[in-house]
Amino acid sequence: MAGPREACGVFAIFGDDEAALKTYWGIFSLQHRGQESAGIAVVGPDGDVTVHKGMGLVTEVLRPEVEAARSGRAALGHVRYSTFGESTVINAQPLLMRTRFGPLALAHNGNVVNAPGLKAELERAGAVFQGTTDSEVLAHLIARSRREGVREALLESLGALQGGFAFGVLTRRQIFAARDPLGIRPLVLGRTDRGAVVVASETCALDTIGAHFEREVAPGELLEIGPEGVLSFRFAPVAPPMPCAFEVIYFARADSRIDGRSAHVGRRALGHRLAEEAPVPADVVVGVPDSSLPAAMGYAETAGIPFDFGLVKNRYIARTFIAPRQQDREMGVQLKLSAVPEVVRNRRVVLVDDSLVRGTTSRRLVQLLREAGAREVHMRIASPPYTHPCHYGIDTSRATELAARNMSVEEVRAMVGADTLAYLSLDGLKAALGEHRWCLACFGGGYPVPVPGVAEPATRA
Repeated sequence: MAGPREACGVFAIFGDDEAALKTYWGIFSLQHRGQESAGIAVVGPDGDVTVHKGMGLVTEVLRPEVEAARSGRAALGHVRYSTFGESTVINAQPLLMRTRFGPLALAHNGNVVNAPGLKAELERAGAVFQGTTDSEVLAHLIARSRREGVREALLESLGALQGGFAFGVLTRRQIFAARDPLGIRPLVLGRTDRGAVVVASETCALDTIGAHFEREVAPGELLEIGPEGVLSFRFAPVAPPMPCAFEVIYFARADSRIDGRSAHVGRRALGHRLAEEAPVPADVVVGVPDSSLPAAMGYAETAGIPFDFGLVKNRYIARTFIAPRQQDREMGVQLKLSAVPEVVRNRRVVLVDDSLVRGTTSRRLVQLLREAGAREVHMRIASPPYTHPCHYGIDTSRATELAARNMSVEEVRAMVGADTLAYLSLDGLKAALGEHRWCLACFGGGYPVPVPGVAEPATRA
């Protein structure tokens, strides 16, 4: 699948003598969330904050032995794919600002939908922006706040933001972590056996460094993590959470836990439901590695059709959906996947994928299976038709490029070249994910946070 592109991954740790090294491994485990740039900010023994960042993968930009040598008990890390702002090193994070509160490093996952308006106001007031990211808006709001302390400035500044976001902010004395008022973007809190406190975009990052999950950061909550422990404050009224459904469907690593269960289990449930809604006579079920495999397994279990690995992934190719250019993503599909003729030759194949956005990748997958000898290819999508762009931190295509928004199911089927095509229904998605309220804006469920300049309905019940 080469459509939606996740924004970023955030990781921070306080109270560990190897904070920089632990942060390296933390963002390494979040590499699937962004492959454009990587960076780490560390508070040194002298109280200053230094940042090391660059364009590329974590292993290309940073080295564990270098991070291990950087002393300091607090660090903040980030991996990025740009959903707002250009793909340049100046936009790589963490961002470092020198303010009256001292140095501040800031890392962000998501999109601030009112950032353009806020940026225009700040520029009229004399602010000078170094980059083009919406993340820098929060940094300027903090720096220009008239509040006495950085915590108060953060509470005021976060209250001005709208959208889906998770922020980490590193100062000389503490780490702050905040999640948007509806909890659209994920953020979790954990702790190591030695008492260090960790926040991360996914629980898999906690597992990687041996930290234990404590809880999710609540929607509209600001955590202050410092010598006094973990303090909780609110910058928005309490509201029922509405996390992004696509975290379960695709973005989160399979071993990460979302809403109390692993993404793997959630995806398997999507496959079970899909088989109930869209059965088809077939000989083998094949999933698209890696994120679609649990859904394919679930489909096979319910349908009573054998599951097999009909598509094989080149493990040395990164996730193609995060490649910065469309031509790179298309070439990445060809380099990344190949069909196994012995699995699909002369057989009726059910091809399960997590989503279908433009359809170009789906067309290539169907072609691969046919070239390997598949007699029939029946495509099943473990999510509803993707009809609306996301404005909360997922860089999807423009509305004019979304296949399901502009074509009927039959037209999409003909475009991808499958014998049949079926999507999971919206009701089926809700049933598989459970009673939780989910952000379903990309499936036509309405935008839970109004987006300036976008005339779309609000969230429907």
